[in-house]
Amino acid sequence: MYGQEKHRGPRNASLALDMIHIIIGILIVVLAVISFLNPEGNLLLFPLIFLLAASLNMINGIYRIHQSGRDKKKKMSGIGLIVAAILLAILSIASAVSIWWG
Repeated sequence: MYGQEKHRGPRNASLALDMIHIIIGILIVVLAVISFLNPEGNLLLFPLIFLLAASLNMINGIYRIHQSGRDKKKKMSGIGLIVAAILLAILSIASAVSIWWG
């Protein structure tokens, strides 16, 4: 026991990923419900929802790439998630710009 390095195993990493999914998922649902109840009064929530979705996709993509090893299919799916995260981030920026200057 003494001298062993403490490092995050795959079990701890998947638990942390699940907790992130739960927290960000609840945030997205709550913000979506609030924004759809009064869309004109809560326009600033839409870019935030897209940004949270982008961060969730980015985290999933990075996790999948790290867990893929030599499996090219898993690595490509991780890259696909990162591309989706970038597109959602661009959508978030575009919606924020259109709300603030529109």
